[in-house]
Amino acid sequence: MTKQGKHPTLREVAKCAEVGTTTVSRVINGVEYVEPWTKARVERAIKELGYLPNIAARVLKGHKTRTIGLVVPSIADPFFSSCAEVLQGIARQHGFLLIVLTTQNEREMEREAINTLTQHRVDGFVIAPADAESDELRSLLMRVTVPVVALDRPVAGAVVPSVVADNFVGAKHATRHLIAHGYKRIACLTGEIGLYTIRERARGYQAAMAAAGLKAVLSTAICDYASCDAAIAKMLKGPDQVQAIFTLKNSVTVDAFEALQRRSVPIPGKVALLGYDDFQLAGTVRPAITVVQQPIEELGKTAAELLFRHLKGASAAAMPAKARTRQQVLLKTSLIPRASCGCRPDPSSRGSSS
Repeated sequence: MTKQGKHPTLREVAKCAEVGTTTVSRVINGVEYVEPWTKARVERAIKELGYLPNIAARVLKGHKTRTIGLVVPSIADPFFSSCAEVLQGIARQHGFLLIVLTTQNEREMEREAINTLTQHRVDGFVIAPADAESDELRSLLMRVTVPVVALDRPVAGAVVPSVVADNFVGAKHATRHLIAHGYKRIACLTGEIGLYTIRERARGYQAAMAAAGLKAVLSTAICDYASCDAAIAKMLKGPDQVQAIFTLKNSVTVDAFEALQRRSVPIPGKVALLGYDDFQLAGTVRPAITVVQQPIEELGKTAAELLFRHLKGASAAAMPAKARTRQQVLLKTSLIPRASCGCRPDPSSRGSSS
């Protein structure tokens, strides 16, 4: 046992496990093969002594820090907080620590986050780009020497693998669903049209409307309840009143639902409602809201597993940009039919993939 207040050393762990210090280092770094019974003895000694590796010393010696990063717009957003939880669980399974930084979709904060992770010598990171088309971000990521995986939004033109949901097909399928109900005047409400995900959803909506010979009504200036309420008030006037509303993000879905309820507009009797992204209360409000559901856990899990596959196959020094892959994993969304679109869904239904 070590004296109270004194941190146990590598040498003390080796003595306790009756092995050499090199063997202990191999077990800690998890790189070189160690006989299972020897590894178990070392791990038992580490636990018994409460040994903690000196991260700073290991970095100076060129060892991995056994940390990964996650850069997302916000952890207040249920989508990204769920992804972070999945990544943390997988990181823990591999004996890694997860560092989470947020950007609020601001380029300057994103650049600072990447620089912070680089300065802390993370072994790799996952990023949800603030601007998927940014030349500055693409250039910055091309200079990073550790594995990087893009989540939810790909980095255009960069040799960075990405894991994204098929937003275009999901929105197209949702719009077709409304058309199949007989609605012809279908409006689409959204904000943040500069985001890759929103652009793809808007494109899917427009493609479905065009294919059906219907006029697209796309409002992209929704930023809060007031702007949503004003847009809906305008759409309910005149002879061409909308028959259905398709919202492209869950915050807009909530605002649209509240605006229609406040105006005592029957849903779906007068105006149907369908939202992109499921949320906690979508299935419990009355009427329950039909949504496009993204495979959030699968997105986070796939991104993490892809990152760790790269970490196993390459050291930081061996990941120049030209050695990376443009691989993109495209995951399907699901339409969850509920009452707000006019459906009478089977309670046991889990939705249809798109």
